[in-house]
Amino acid sequence: KKEFKDQIEKFIHPSVFAKLNELKVDLRDEPQSIATRKASEICLKYINDATAITLGGSADLTGSNNTKTDNINSVTAEAYGRYIHYGIREHAMGAIMNGVSLHGGFIPYGGTFLIFSDYCRPAIRLAALMQQQVIYVLTHDSIGLGEDGPTHQPIEQLSSLRAIPNVSVFRPGSAIETVECWELVLENKTGPSLMALSRQNLNEFRHSLDLESKYNPCKNGAYCVESNSKKPEFAIFASGSEVNIAIEAYQELSRLNKEISVYSVPCLDYFNSQDNDFKENIISNATCNIVVEAGVSQGWDKILRENGIFIGMSTFGASGPYKDLYKNFNITKERIIDVILNSK
Repeated sequence: KKEFKDQIEKFIHPSVFAKLNELKVDLRDEPQSIATRKASEICLKYINDATAITLGGSADLTGSNNTKTDNINSVTAEAYGRYIHYGIREHAMGAIMNGVSLHGGFIPYGGTFLIFSDYCRPAIRLAALMQQQVIYVLTHDSIGLGEDGPTHQPIEQLSSLRAIPNVSVFRPGSAIETVECWELVLENKTGPSLMALSRQNLNEFRHSLDLESKYNPCKNGAYCVESNSKKPEFAIFASGSEVNIAIEAYQELSRLNKEISVYSVPCLDYFNSQDNDFKENIISNATCNIVVEAGVSQGWDKILRENGIFIGMSTFGASGPYKDLYKNFNITKERIIDVILNSK
């Protein structure tokens, strides 16, 4: 009876988080340069193995979204399972996940490309309105997806999804951050969570963990990953794949004796929900804030303030190898360095 009640109420046993903690330790001890969509798949394998309340799926992009793990079976006409192949029906997937969440018993997650979240938007908005725990795994999150070109490259999607009330958009920048974001997604019972994940490999920048307190820095939405000064002249804020770029710029600027801090912002929504003192201590610590994200600038205003500098996108993308695209659109460590060295 208790097991049935726990499942209906979508109770997640502490052992699930213990397993994810073990995964973080493994990723710290043996750092991997992998795409966050792949890191998410590793998380899902741990989660799906440790609990029976997840119900996965994808809108015809299972292989690309990395949403099906080998420890769960697909739903078919002949057999029950915990994975639904929705077909090319993004809105239907979102609507079905809302119904599953409302019924209770399962926490649904569904995958598609971030660009196709536009087809899911009415269902996402309703999940937010109804305060339902629905999870979207949105891969190929930027121009970093490469040759598929501007029809598939998200530009305004991150900002427009963040603008929906009660929607939490997570964009982790490394494998460990991906695990920590999944922990927060599982804890978020009062609204939809969206994971924006990279196609390209990203270097691990987290080399220490607070194992005693089990502190999750992503819970604050933003936290310092590199700093050479308590009162720096410049603070660089970045999310997802652009955190790697910001750290590369920081390393070169440090050699030039520039006082810099770098902040990873895995969830701008969570950061905006922190108390004013916490936010002000971060936003006002440097003389000038620089934001780096391969999307549009809307939503970053509070961090940019009056004199901030945004490095990102203002046009549609293009087709080509992802490194060439970042160079073409000037989202590079060289651009950050140039902006700082030439700032008055």
